[in-house]
Amino acid sequence: MTHLGIFGGTFDPIHYGHLRSAVELREALSLEQVRMIPCHNPPHRDPPQASSEHRLAMLQLALQGSQGLVADDRELRRNRYSYTINTLETFRREQPDRRLMLIVGADAFSGFTAWHRWEDILDLADVVVMARPGSVLSGDAEDILRERQVMNIAACRGAVGNVLMRQLTQLDISSTRIRGWVASGHSVEFLLPRRVQEYIREHRLYAG
Repeated sequence: MTHLGIFGGTFDPIHYGHLRSAVELREALSLEQVRMIPCHNPPHRDPPQASSEHRLAMLQLALQGSQGLVADDRELRRNRYSYTINTLETFRREQPDRRLMLIVGADAFSGFTAWHRWEDILDLADVVVMARPGSVLSGDAEDILRERQVMNIAACRGAVGNVLMRQLTQLDISSTRIRGWVASGHSVEFLLPRRVQEYIREHRLYAG
């Protein structure tokens, strides 16, 4: 059985922190693909600043020529909140022979029990938690980790719902800071792909 990584986010804009994490996970976990999925309307945070169309276009530009990283627009085609469970259900119907690996950050996983139908998520996918050194999980997340943690991808066999913690190269880059620097006229060189920088300038995204 092949493994499919599912990596969602606002990607507002996509940057090298997102891209480096996706590459490292694809290689470390032998994922056939990592589907990078911009969300349309996230239920647990403010709406993205750039439109869905612009965020998808920037993601597609960033992934040009990459191996195994694929932009996926399925959540943008749904005119409602982007619930992870709905996305996983579409993948399960389309790809019944692939094992789904949901990729989330440690901060997001700390609030996992507040996600819509979170228990059903664990019936459809394993969870890969991208951890920073010194990451601290909430009590509920610690309980889930204690019950379900596996130490490597080889242990993800049989029933899904395993949780795998992975420490990755952490690039101290955030979309929030990039938007702020663009708005104030500062350079964002070396923080995101040049094609994405050019797209932001051409469409005057995040301008003050």
